[in-house]
Amino acid sequence: MLDSAQVHKVALLARLELTAAEEEQYAQQMSSILDYFEQLSELDTTNVEPTLRAIDVQNITRVDEHVDYPNLEGLYNSAPSIEGGFFKVPKIMKD
Repeated sequence: MLDSAQVHKVALLARLELTAAEEEQYAQQMSSILDYFEQLSELDTTNVEPTLRAIDVQNITRVDEHVDYPNLEGLYNSAPSIEGGFFKVPKIMKD
């Protein structure tokens, strides 16, 4: 079982301010989580292939394709400022 000193160390690393009561509470909670992982480590997984997900997921996004905008001149006319074929926007970073 974790003690409050170990929880205090983890809290310092995570830059969390915990009271002594919270450290005791988290010590119990974290210990029960670690106990559960200990139970999982007892399972025989020799014939189980490693996976990233429980179900097979495939990428469903489309391939990017360059397509010319049909009314580029109208788009430029609606923009507040154009320079050299590009939209000119206010500077947001200092030099």
